[in-house]
Amino acid sequence: MRMARSLLALLLVACTAQKPAPTPPLSELRGIYTADLDRAANPCDDFFKFANGAWRAANPIPASMDRWSRRWKSGEENKEKLRDILKELADGHWPQGSLEQQVGDFYGTCMDEARIDAAGLSPLQPLLKEIDGAKEPQDVQRLIRRLNDLQIPVPFVFYSQPDQHQPTRTFAEISAGGLGLPDRDYYFKPEERFEKARAQYHAHLAATLKLMGRGDDEAQIFALEKRLAEPQLENAALRDPKNTDHVVKFEDLQKMTPHFDWAAYYGEAKLPRGELNVDQPKFMEAVDRELTQTPVAVWRAYLAFHLVESAAPWLSKPFQDEWFKFNQTELAGVGELKPRAVRCAEVTDEQLGEAAGRKYVERYFPPIAKERALELVHNVLAAMKETIEGLTWMGPETKAKALEKLSTFNPKIGYPDKWKDYSSVKIARASFWDNLAAARKFNVDDDRALIGKPTDRGRWGMTPPTSNAYYNPLLNEIVFPAGILQPPGFDPEAEDAVNYGGIGVVIGHEISHGFDDQGAQFDAQGRLSNWWTEADLKAFQQRTQCVVDQFEGYFIEPGVHHNGRLVLGESIGDLAGAKIAWRALQKALQQHPAQPKDGFTPAQQFFIAWGQWRGDETRMEAQRLMIQGDPHPVAKYRVNGPLSNAAEFQKAFACPADSAMVRKMPCEVW
Repeated sequence: MRMARSLLALLLVACTAQKPAPTPPLSELRGIYTADLDRAANPCDDFFKFANGAWRAANPIPASMDRWSRRWKSGEENKEKLRDILKELADGHWPQGSLEQQVGDFYGTCMDEARIDAAGLSPLQPLLKEIDGAKEPQDVQRLIRRLNDLQIPVPFVFYSQPDQHQPTRTFAEISAGGLGLPDRDYYFKPEERFEKARAQYHAHLAATLKLMGRGDDEAQIFALEKRLAEPQLENAALRDPKNTDHVVKFEDLQKMTPHFDWAAYYGEAKLPRGELNVDQPKFMEAVDRELTQTPVAVWRAYLAFHLVESAAPWLSKPFQDEWFKFNQTELAGVGELKPRAVRCAEVTDEQLGEAAGRKYVERYFPPIAKERALELVHNVLAAMKETIEGLTWMGPETKAKALEKLSTFNPKIGYPDKWKDYSSVKIARASFWDNLAAARKFNVDDDRALIGKPTDRGRWGMTPPTSNAYYNPLLNEIVFPAGILQPPGFDPEAEDAVNYGGIGVVIGHEISHGFDDQGAQFDAQGRLSNWWTEADLKAFQQRTQCVVDQFEGYFIEPGVHHNGRLVLGESIGDLAGAKIAWRALQKALQQHPAQPKDGFTPAQQFFIAWGQWRGDETRMEAQRLMIQGDPHPVAKYRVNGPLSNAAEFQKAFACPADSAMVRKMPCEVW
């Protein structure tokens, strides 16, 4: 969907009001950050250490973060920029119902810490009273509906999603939820780190219930969660879309869970009773069992705890501190809360993201940045096309399908063409919980309104200030918010080698997701459909197995290594992203030849830029969380892993054949 010309013109005027400085001469373009290099390290032994080891040594992880690098620093600076905008809006006087009033008052009430502390648990008391009044199983179901309305996923998550067999339509999807620990393995695995987390969670449950003035229900809550966790799929299995592909009719859903009143759920949510997808039928059958076998008193305790747990970061200090102690310090190793102003900017972005993001874009993302980023995207797409055309292991029939898919890629840059309308959200300067609940309810309703309608391809899954990017296989789109199109990853005043090594590899990474172990199962129309010949699919799987085996060998501590299947998609993305961004750079250098800068060739600058972009220092607690549930490898192996397969890297740094950064049997997928 395209924005009206008049509105687009207004936005361009607003953006160009902040005139960018003219592009400097080529001799003044920014190169890599030479001061960040650890020159005592050998790039052929440990490129992660060489690329920015000096920066990490001089910039320890802030106490409020679980990882740190120039990239993460840039992301936090985005939030500070947004914070400044929000403070200006909160201090102003705006017409009621205007975007400025909504965003300003939302942020302003979040910042009113004295009022929040004085209120204690009282903002939640009306809903807690409803929970305490539950007497029958149907009362429990009514409360599940109430909490789902507030983005609280107990015991399941209900949302909209394009149908992966007919992506032109959007229907309902139900996923497993309802756990207080990160995933099912935390409830069952015997390793010390899981046993420790379980003990900490028991203590957290007990402490939160005590703050709530409730009885000793922590053992029963944990037992219910453990029963709900047991049928859930492990994280690696969830990555295969075939494992979560269970399209059913409304009537089949009711048969699957005969004791759950779906007519009431759909009726209150005003949803059409069409087909939907149930990610994990066995989990939903377990939910149905618990509705009949678990006493209502246990459900009351479980629902009350999860309500408070969801609100705790925004309640009075005792609740906030207890939430932080378990969820951030014990699980992720974070030592202190971020400044409240930054956290309030984060939650404003989370709940009113396109309203706040519109202001961010006006100030920090001029049209020239969008133009140059789009040029990079087109160049990397062209490089991927050449890569596919040159493959020797793929036959012509499959190659034609791959090229067809690539030709339908839809790049989204910076911000949506059509902004979301928040005018119906009632925001006032009285209670932050009331504002947060209103915004959550709006976002739930906004998502549900898509169900039963043609898929809206103009919607975004990230807000403009977000320092991240994504690929959506159902829409075959690559999306780069304005927040990631900032230094150090992207700078219109940087050398081509630096931009292609930073954001260029990110672009290549997202493009590659269309052809990783997940994306390769979706065709040019976004359908879950096999477009491979049998021989080519076998060859592809042999190549991906090489990546699985490589990452299985990467340990973060003795006995704890990556799950190669879990990180396969992201590792293919890094491997292919670096390769096709390198190819795109070679074309750019043909048009704009570059000389060595600061003692490094353009080739060396390209790889150093990647190492500096991905070179996070990460707390060990956070690494353990990543190993367990994050499809991304830890930073060291995101840098060294793909580059150790690249002949171009080895040539650029003249690495001997027996170097640690030279794999004897290199992996190459794309």
